[in-house]
Amino acid sequence: MARTLNPAVHMVRKEAFIDAAQRLMQEKGYEQMSVQDVLDELGASRGAFYHYFDSKQALLEAVVDRMVDGGLAAVSPILDDPDLSALRKFEGVFAGIQRFKAEVKPLILAMIEVWLSDDNALMREKFRRMTERRMVPVLSAIVKQGNDEGLFDTGSPDDVARALWWLMHGFSDQATDLFLARQANAVAFEDIERSVAANTNAFERILGISAGSLTLIDEPTLRLWFG
Repeated sequence: MARTLNPAVHMVRKEAFIDAAQRLMQEKGYEQMSVQDVLDELGASRGAFYHYFDSKQALLEAVVDRMVDGGLAAVSPILDDPDLSALRKFEGVFAGIQRFKAEVKPLILAMIEVWLSDDNALMREKFRRMTERRMVPVLSAIVKQGNDEGLFDTGSPDDVARALWWLMHGFSDQATDLFLARQANAVAFEDIERSVAANTNAFERILGISAGSLTLIDEPTLRLWFG
């Protein structure tokens, strides 16, 4: 007789592997972490690991999936608030994601090493496609609301949302480069502020709102990462 799989138990055990991977990535880094390290952390067998993941890379992707889920969960109350204008929702998406990143800062720092590795180019592309698929509908809904409210002056919400997402994606990559440059004392804090201002102005132009209407990242958040 075939064994009956309990979905709840399956998920709990799978999540335990992801928890262990996150801890080890923060302690020693992804490249230095081995599958055996994860097994030792949990007292699990290799067979148990491969029941849930077919490789170390698949485990990394699960960690990334969890991060994306966490970021979206952080902004969900903002998106669902009927009393917020589209402009405040747009700012809230950035603020919510930044708060979430601050809460898991050690993991974000560990992920930077992963992001910069040529060996993980495929994983980066998967992440890009996944976040595009999940974020574009969110942004599209905000753009549509803003157009309906008369706050934004744009074309097709879906097309504009995709352009906004690409700008967000590039902004994130640029922020990573600036973070590393700042760690090496190669850029001043004023350079960071100027970059944020330029990107903010680009968002404002796409949305058709006046300069100074939008705040993407406040100074305390900038100081947290770049101070």
